Amino acid sequence: MAKAATLRTLSDDQLFDELESARQELFNLRFAFATGQLDNSAQMSATRRDIARIHTVLREREIAAAEALAGVSQGSAGLAGVSQGSAENPATDDAASTGDSS
Repeated sequence: MAKAATLRTLSDDQLFDELESARQELFNLRFAFATGQLDNSAQMSATRRDIARIHTVLREREIAAAEALAGVSQGSAGLAGVSQGSAENPATDDAASTGDSS
């Protein structure tokens, strides 16, 4: 099949199609192996590695999307903390509200 760098250029839909194709190929190779018709049993290992590469690229994309989403939510949470102002330090609020500057 392909190297991981080549797989990274594909869209998610194309990756899922490649995954389905590789799974079907592995099924056919297993069937051929069981019936004694498979000449090169290393094809099964290569196909399993291809499936693992596709899963790896899909997982990388999941992680990148989750990190991007977490970055967006952390940015908005930081703004919420700023809007509360001095609520984090109530001692300064008390001194300011009573006019006591000691």
